[in-house]
Amino acid sequence: METELKNRSIEVTRPYLPELEEFLPYLEKIWENKSLTNNGPFHTQLESALASYLDVPYVSLFSNGTLALVSALQALRISGEVITTPYSFVATSHSLLWNSIRPVFVDIEPHTLNINPEKIEAAITPQTTAILPVHCYGNPCSVGEIKRIADINNLKIIYDAAHAFGVKDKKRSILNYGDISILSFHATKVFNTFEGGAIICHDKNMKRRIDNLKNFGFVDETTVEVAGINAKMSEFNAALGLLQLKHVDDAINKRKLIFERYIDALSSIVGITYIPQIAAKSNYSYFPILVNNSFALNRDNLYKKLKTNGINARRYFYPLITDFPMYREHASARKDNLPVANTSANNVLCLPIYPELEKEDQEHIINTILSCAQTDFN
Repeated sequence: METELKNRSIEVTRPYLPELEEFLPYLEKIWENKSLTNNGPFHTQLESALASYLDVPYVSLFSNGTLALVSALQALRISGEVITTPYSFVATSHSLLWNSIRPVFVDIEPHTLNINPEKIEAAITPQTTAILPVHCYGNPCSVGEIKRIADINNLKIIYDAAHAFGVKDKKRSILNYGDISILSFHATKVFNTFEGGAIICHDKNMKRRIDNLKNFGFVDETTVEVAGINAKMSEFNAALGLLQLKHVDDAINKRKLIFERYIDALSSIVGITYIPQIAAKSNYSYFPILVNNSFALNRDNLYKKLKTNGINARRYFYPLITDFPMYREHASARKDNLPVANTSANNVLCLPIYPELEKEDQEHIINTILSCAQTDFN
């Protein structure tokens, strides 16, 4: 059995898909309606269903989360400088460059790996117009403190909530904080529509502006209000989303069991720490560990050891955004400005987690790490 497991590749994630037979009636309906895009019936239903499930006022569906980010910045008319985190996927900061906005990077908190509010305040200049934090690994940012800073300095807040589908704090959905929140429905996410995304906003006029922006700026058949883009979600993606909503709670519960199993098995290992889920309601989208100098192997060698055993963990997020050439020359990208982010990027390793991860595969992952911890590699 052990040899068989080693010969099988275990991915860091795998998209959840319902049984194909469940999706066929949706496809038949699309063929019957002959409506493929442009706010079709499934699109309208999914916006309404998601607003209800997520407990948010307005949902605007997008073809992907990156275009949602780009459009959100335009919807709020953001310019100048935006304070953001270097510890994220590049889409977060790329969306700023696409809007000719200068990113200003500040360090992160060591216990959540979210943007550090104390560093935000120190980075504000007369050119600062907004804050773009990320709910990293689905853990909520310090939303109250970020709001206090934004209110005092008259700044907008756009939350990159790509990891945070369904996440709540003690009061409500974390998607209700800030001026706008962004979701990703990419295949790797807890809730996927093959590819997709959404903008969450709080009033009807803003939703109207967002919906115009994602449809070339059209207000009606002959009127173009803004220089928009084509970022509409198709009926195929929306139909899958409606079906996925029926299964998402079960998928999250299965993720939770895997998350808890990892904690039970790995939390006592010297040199390995995990990032706990601090939300009142989590989605268990990732299981990141930090491998420090007390462990028998450094992070990269543990990554290679897992790979040799057919386990594809991921160094997520590594490298930092600020290590890429389009950001490296920014003054805020200096390594001495971002000590926690750099250390975390060099130590982080996300272990495989998805609803269909078999129990024997989980055991193989755990046992491989345990064997490294018990081996003297000197």
